[in-house]
Amino acid sequence: MLRGARWPGDVAFEAGRVTEVGTIAGRPGDHVVDCGGGIVTPGLVNTHHHLYQWLTRGRATGCDLFSWLTELYPVWARLSPANVEAAARLGMAELARSGVTTVFDHHYVVPSGDDTVFDAIASARAEVGVRLYLSRGSMDLGESDGGLPPDSVVEKTEAILSSTEAVANRLHDGDLVHVVVAPCSPFSVTPELMRESAALARKLGLRLHTHLAETIDEERDCLARFGKRPLDLAEELGWLGRDVWFAHGIHFDTAEISRLGASGTGVAHCPSSNGRLGAGICRVRQLLDAGAPVGLGVDGPASNEVSALFPEMRQALYLARLLRRRPEDLRPVEALGLATAGGAACLGRGDLGRLEPGATADLAVWPAGDLADIEDALDGLVLGPDRKVSRLYVAGREIVADGEIVGLDLRRAREQLAAEAQLLWS
Repeated sequence: MLRGARWPGDVAFEAGRVTEVGTIAGRPGDHVVDCGGGIVTPGLVNTHHHLYQWLTRGRATGCDLFSWLTELYPVWARLSPANVEAAARLGMAELARSGVTTVFDHHYVVPSGDDTVFDAIASARAEVGVRLYLSRGSMDLGESDGGLPPDSVVEKTEAILSSTEAVANRLHDGDLVHVVVAPCSPFSVTPELMRESAALARKLGLRLHTHLAETIDEERDCLARFGKRPLDLAEELGWLGRDVWFAHGIHFDTAEISRLGASGTGVAHCPSSNGRLGAGICRVRQLLDAGAPVGLGVDGPASNEVSALFPEMRQALYLARLLRRRPEDLRPVEALGLATAGGAACLGRGDLGRLEPGATADLAVWPAGDLADIEDALDGLVLGPDRKVSRLYVAGREIVADGEIVGLDLRRAREQLAAEAQLLWS
């Protein structure tokens, strides 16, 4: 049991589930953790990330999306499973320290079709202890066929589909590892791969994810190649529904936002990455009002070097207010909702992102001594300084204690990552 939190008070949990919230009388045998006036929230849910990109931080800093990708693809073509495992280990550890209990990793670069890279990511997850939604991402449209990525980083369509099913069979456990079917984007995959991926995901009962409506360049590309806007193309290929969420979703028009809401299709909002690449501002208020699930994403560390979800709450709030110059367009409690229940809804998880009896005990404890003079604890949390959790629980298991990852030498993880990055660039 967590006791003495400024908000919401005591939280009791047992067998991985929350049992009580509020003022709770202790029982004999309870293990009690004093929160010391901290703030308890549901664990944060990161709905879009590229963990491997930790290896290429600080590059292409003055580029838009297409030129950024063009500069980095040749480097990513040299990725090895060992590179990726080191990046995933450190990336997930830093996400956990920023309050994230559930990580979605969109990994779509698979040099030589070596899908043991997904086993490497799952292995890193086990060291950190977070819940992982792991995409078997893919690209099958190289430069020689009119796509953006170089031919050296694309795979054959049939090989991708076969590998996706194999990865799901060996890694998806429906508990701490969930495999997601996730072709990269309309400008790096064929319509055949999109259509067949949707069919495969639904046959296997897996969720679907891709980048969509991130830039005006993408929109122009879709119109030139298919005569359709990105969402029209996605819908034609079977990519609309409650089992789908898109990354970014910046350039949807009003009618498209209504279609997303009516179909229950989600959007992962990545405010800092969108700003770094100059892509635009997602219409979060309109998406929420239309009934579309909206979560938050860090995106890759190569386009958001902070690599933490906590500051994305404040960024999302500020951008929503700036978009229409209306400070009422997003409140702090709603920003927290994007990072918790909204993200959980994108993943189809009604048991995550909530602090109520019956919810999964994914819990973050935030130190709040510097917020004692602020009347509303949640306003202070979201609008105040960036912070790391003091404690973090995944299904009731403590994975961060006193601000440190339990059982992981973070300094060693950083050294391993630096060594792998040096090998990649040498």
